[in-house]
Amino acid sequence: MNTKENLVEYWWKPNSETIEEVLENKKVRPTAMRLLIFRFLLERRNAVSLSNIEEYFDNCERTTLYRTLKTFEEHGIVHQIDDGTGISKYALCEPGCNCQIEQDLHLHFHCSNCNETVCLTQYKIPHINLPDGYNAEDVNLVVKGVCGNCGKK
Repeated sequence: MNTKENLVEYWWKPNSETIEEVLENKKVRPTAMRLLIFRFLLERRNAVSLSNIEEYFDNCERTTLYRTLKTFEEHGIVHQIDDGTGISKYALCEPGCNCQIEQDLHLHFHCSNCNETVCLTQYKIPHINLPDGYNAEDVNLVVKGVCGNCGKK
């Protein structure tokens, strides 16, 4: 999804799941903080760091936020992005994503001007045949350049 509106529309179609149901279906207990963090991620068009979340939830302990992100990641609700900045970023997974290397991986774009990283979920990473004895544990493809917003300036 390239825009916030598209992501919101993608997650909340008529008769779709509530945030509570999304979490429960992923075997995650929907606590108040988890619901708030999910909504925060849903409303962002770009991937966010733990520091971004901490700035928004300034009255919440960093460990609570970190544990929530790790729980979401372990249950396939978010995926972690290494965009080369040295700071891990997080974004919601698409509905139906199981974070499987063979089918769910997509491109990420990091803007060198505004420093935002976005998921380009419509651009899938093709399957890579590795030599015998090699097993992929993670695949991350980040394209770096200038985003559409910065390019217009």
